[in-house]
Amino acid sequence: MMFQMMFAVITPGLITGAFAERMKFSTFVLFAILWSTIVYDPVTHWVWGAGGWLKTMGVLDFAGGLVVHLSSGVAALAAVIVIGKRHNYGKEPYMPHNLTMTILGTALLWFGWFGFNAGSALSAGAVAMSAFVTTNIAGAAGTLGWVVFEWVKRGKPTVLGAASGAVAGLATITPASGFVTPLAAIIIGFVAGGVCYYAVTIKFKFKYDDALDVVGVHGVGGVLGVIATGLFATLAVNAAGANGLLYGDPRLLLIQLTGVLAIAVYSFIVTVVILKVLDAVMGLRVTKEEEISGLDVAQHGEEGYNM
Repeated sequence: MMFQMMFAVITPGLITGAFAERMKFSTFVLFAILWSTIVYDPVTHWVWGAGGWLKTMGVLDFAGGLVVHLSSGVAALAAVIVIGKRHNYGKEPYMPHNLTMTILGTALLWFGWFGFNAGSALSAGAVAMSAFVTTNIAGAAGTLGWVVFEWVKRGKPTVLGAASGAVAGLATITPASGFVTPLAAIIIGFVAGGVCYYAVTIKFKFKYDDALDVVGVHGVGGVLGVIATGLFATLAVNAAGANGLLYGDPRLLLIQLTGVLAIAVYSFIVTVVILKVLDAVMGLRVTKEEEISGLDVAQHGEEGYNM
């Protein structure tokens, strides 16, 4: 029960990164409660619950590619469309203010992901250890993938890119971690690093303001991981899983795509409805003045740094 509570609280937490510095805190609190209840809970039951229609169909999601990363990534896209851009977005740069803290946060995430993925076996054993290994490998491969593609595209590799690639690899392996081999994890992680790098750049083309790249990393990573499960899953790793396309059964890939479509549509539509209702009742955005002063001061009356 406590393990599932962790999943339930982290998923709306992911969405917040997309609309950072724009939403009223009071509205956000209610949004998190409503979204967890109306979007997350049904989706989790569909995929993991006894009698869930996607579970009955045969969808494989070991640790939350559909339930956590796709649902939150699509909700993040809906949120940034409904709420709109930050003041002066595109007119002035918004850069990470402390890369040291970024790396520390990434390290904590990486370590915590072992519990997230390996813990989804719900017991210590061969499947848990396999998930542990594939998680670490994919995180490392994702780091390399992002850095390589960034290096080729921009001419310089960055530590921010390395951190982003690690999260992309970890997010993408999440649904597949207990079903695929270590070799598959290398491929999945490296491809995730490259694809998510390009997915993040798309926001500048379509001009939506996703502050922490939730859509490009978690949303796209979630989709990639669920599809990769349909390709690379093998009963040799987990007898409770299934064989994917590369192991002789193309049906799993079609089932995985069905799960992606159903959850993406449901999460997007319901998130838009929740936000529209909250906007009508409470208002979503802080004022322009509050946004410029910063929400730490405007919404909480405190500062992270008193120089």
